[in-house]
Amino acid sequence: MKAILVGLGSAGFSWYKRLKERGLLAAVVEVDPAMKIKMGDDPFPFYTSLEEALETTQADFLVNVTSPMMHTKVNAAAFDRGLAVLCEKPISFDYQESKDIVARAARERLPFMIAENYRRMPYIRKAKQLIDAGAIGAISSLDIQFYRYHHVQRRYTVHILDDIGVHHFDLLRYFTGKEGKAIQAKLFNPVNGWQEEGAVLSAYAFIELEGGITAAYQATIASKGTETPWSGNWRIEGTEGAIEVRDKEIYLIRDQMAVKVEDLSGIDETDTLTEFLASLQEQRESETSGQDYLKTQALVHYAHVASATGQVQAILVPQMKENGEMSA
Repeated sequence: MKAILVGLGSAGFSWYKRLKERGLLAAVVEVDPAMKIKMGDDPFPFYTSLEEALETTQADFLVNVTSPMMHTKVNAAAFDRGLAVLCEKPISFDYQESKDIVARAARERLPFMIAENYRRMPYIRKAKQLIDAGAIGAISSLDIQFYRYHHVQRRYTVHILDDIGVHHFDLLRYFTGKEGKAIQAKLFNPVNGWQEEGAVLSAYAFIELEGGITAAYQATIASKGTETPWSGNWRIEGTEGAIEVRDKEIYLIRDQMAVKVEDLSGIDETDTLTEFLASLQEQRESETSGQDYLKTQALVHYAHVASATGQVQAILVPQMKENGEMSA
């Protein structure tokens, strides 16, 4: 199988190395010709025009690592050629646009996966395995804390939920296996944050999920204190115990006794590219397919609405209708 890589920025170059190492790279598309220097003497075709690359390159799928504002345009061009797509998150900053492109992929039966890497982390997979095995009984509540100082130059205005919180909301769905029902949220800039028009650096949210499960979320990218991992620190309370995932380590607590989980064996430890290729070969929906990831993006969307209105917001989980359109 061969891929067209679109985007050769910092994230795109990481994908370039992965695709190259696995013998999957057919061509590279990057609108900035100066970026070609990153390829050194590598012989792969380099295009500044996506249309030219699609017309002249034989490929099986496209990897979309462009700026989020360009995701839909690139994805649509790939779908026009009948190509499967592996796209970096988010699907789009625009929720309706996200629903439309996911619906199109579903109607035309085109594989479409979002490269959600947080749930592929070994300690995350192990915590999920323990939960599914009943190590703490049934989940009752979750507490998630995320603290970083992350002031970097972007081609778009930073928003903590769109940029990073979407990963945590996806983990919330992953750990619980449940969808959101309602959300309260406050999105704001703290006193110690930097000035950037339109930027949102901090978030509080309280989420109600199916089955009576609740989640409290606190996050900032303007922290001056001790930082958490990118995946955040988690306390997952159950009916028979608790699991804490803190600083990339797992602690299982039962009867007030905490035991560090050292053995991470027995998990499905694969990266996003491996999962995408496996889903193509096995002709199945990928774990973080566009249809599934849209439910994560719904949490972000309704958090925006809840913060703007100051009210508890019902979460309408998107579903495909019989007519091929997307509900909610």
